[in-house]
Amino acid sequence: MRRSVLMSWSGGKDSALALHELLSDGRHRVAALLTTVTEDYDRISMHGIRRSLLEQQAASLGLPLEVVLIPKDCSNDTYERRMRETLERQKAAGVTAVAVGDIFLQDLRLHREQKLSEAGLEAIFPIWGRDTTELARTFINLGFRGVVTCVDTQALNGSFAGRAFDERLLADLPPGVDPCGENGEFHTCVFDGPIFSTPVRFTKGEVVLRENRFLFCDLVPFPDAASKETP
Repeated sequence: MRRSVLMSWSGGKDSALALHELLSDGRHRVAALLTTVTEDYDRISMHGIRRSLLEQQAASLGLPLEVVLIPKDCSNDTYERRMRETLERQKAAGVTAVAVGDIFLQDLRLHREQKLSEAGLEAIFPIWGRDTTELARTFINLGFRGVVTCVDTQALNGSFAGRAFDERLLADLPPGVDPCGENGEFHTCVFDGPIFSTPVRFTKGEVVLRENRFLFCDLVPFPDAASKETP
């Protein structure tokens, strides 16, 4: 019998690769995508992806969406409470584990394992320990397509915001920047690939600096977008 699993979904490349691994593994059934959305902005937290694009991703993936709403400047207590409520509801519906796209941050892994264990759930890490250069190239070679939506300008030049995640970008990354942005150097939005039934359509909007540090490239979905050409 296949296990019922939630996929922690940021909208970016690491969660897409982890989901690809889960869907290729006959032992698991993905019950839903689990995503944290900042309610003040109606966007995926940290990645800055509009909720409407998130909903298009879920529809193209053919998976239900479980959104955890949090306020901006959310306290740890508020985050933990709202996440716990969601996890308890999903557990009651038969979910036994949550899959996460983490790769090598051990402290973060231990924290997730602890919190999920407190909720009576197991943590699964489908791409844990993989070489990030190899993972980045695997993403591209599998036919996934993504765009950089957020850059930490303390770690990477802001000109990378809005760029396609492709071989050229990998070649241009300076030494010390992880090819998957695992240290938070950048975040991405995936809009097409082998697990999508149709591409998610958008055009690039404003590029905005937040907190004098994080540079966000807005992705404007249809029907609001001025053009029907996805980069």
